Amino acid sequence: METLTLKSLRFKGYHGYYEEEREQGNDFEVDIVFTADLRKAGETDQLEDTIDYQEVLAIIKKVMNGPSLKLIETLAKRIGDQLFDQFTNVASLKVSVRKLHPPLDVETAYSEITMQWQR
Repeated sequence: METLTLKSLRFKGYHGYYEEEREQGNDFEVDIVFTADLRKAGETDQLEDTIDYQEVLAIIKKVMNGPSLKLIETLAKRIGDQLFDQFTNVASLKVSVRKLHPPLDVETAYSEITMQWQR
């Protein structure tokens, strides 16, 4: 099995528990880690034998640019469920969502949730 990673995909999103977060927006990052048999792609050099980044990005954008959600847990679950359904050749999937400026009264780099799916 091989690992394919898309790291720190950046989005402006209007998600958060507090109303001002949903109105003003925040910066988010998403990491995706796929585990799948991708050796055929290494041999054929054909996009249909691997995981198409554009398809992955379209799913993530749909969630991140969709209706406001309160929790990053909900964002991660929706992204992961849709990716896992779309890419049936994937043995496992890990999705991390980071909120870069969480509403805390101390300096904080980010808050992050990581979820995993397994076949």
